[in-house]
Amino acid sequence: MSITVKEIEFENFGKCVEISNGKVDVAITKEIGPRIIRVGLVGKENVMFNDINRENITEDELMEKHYGKGAKWTNYGGHRLWVSPESMPETYFPDDVAVDVKLLKNGALFTQQEQTMNGVACSYSVEMSEDGEITVTHFVKNISNSEKRLSPWSITVLNKGGLEIIPQNTLDTDLLPNRRIVAWPYTNLADPRLYLGEKYVTLQQDENVDASFKLGLDLHAGTAIYAYKDTVFVKKYEHKQDAEYDDFGVSFETYTNSQILEMETIGTVHYLKPNETATHIEKWSVFENVGTPDAKCEAEIDNFVKKYL
Repeated sequence: MSITVKEIEFENFGKCVEISNGKVDVAITKEIGPRIIRVGLVGKENVMFNDINRENITEDELMEKHYGKGAKWTNYGGHRLWVSPESMPETYFPDDVAVDVKLLKNGALFTQQEQTMNGVACSYSVEMSEDGEITVTHFVKNISNSEKRLSPWSITVLNKGGLEIIPQNTLDTDLLPNRRIVAWPYTNLADPRLYLGEKYVTLQQDENVDASFKLGLDLHAGTAIYAYKDTVFVKKYEHKQDAEYDDFGVSFETYTNSQILEMETIGTVHYLKPNETATHIEKWSVFENVGTPDAKCEAEIDNFVKKYL
């Protein structure tokens, strides 16, 4: 099955690059971001959240002092590349100008305007195999004059109403612990959207719950699933057990509020010399959803997961 790469107009995001094998399609912005603003089965639901009305904006005095008068960051939705650890205002680079696009054989490379004030340059390539698997390769380059400690931070903002499934670690470490589960100050571990089971963690996106919730895990399996309406989205990456990670040593983080659910992976910590680049790779797959399981029934979750992994 051949791959097509072409320019399209997508919703109110202007010109985008569409990559498709005829069954799966993705769209990536050219005029802002970049953002992978659509992922799904052709003709089916878009798994990605899109802020059509530009309601999610970050702006304050720190932003203007760092980036210039009127500076603001817009959470357009979709998939973006940030740099960990998070800080204000450095993390919130206003990515609202056109990006450089270089076509590849089965995809394209998208390069953001250089973050000269932060000393980094970010880009990612999006490529599709004939069977529809999507490879997103993230690059963060040190463009400063000194060493920088950082990690590529890959954030996928998903549509509301879906169920996230995260496998728990199964490594037998005898008398020692075998997993990290970390929480943020606003995280309520009694939140009914969360299920901490024997084999899985699940998180339900609920548009009727305003409270923010975030959790981090050292996810050995390097795999998480989001079941959204008629579509299943699978996100994979490599967790390196002996490597250094930010946020108390977790490589996977998830966040939700009333609008979105985020699946976030964090690359290992790099100590980059000037002109060196850190790389972080994810593999995505999209399938038809044959029936979302009960979020708190391990047997149903088990049967569901086996269909897609």
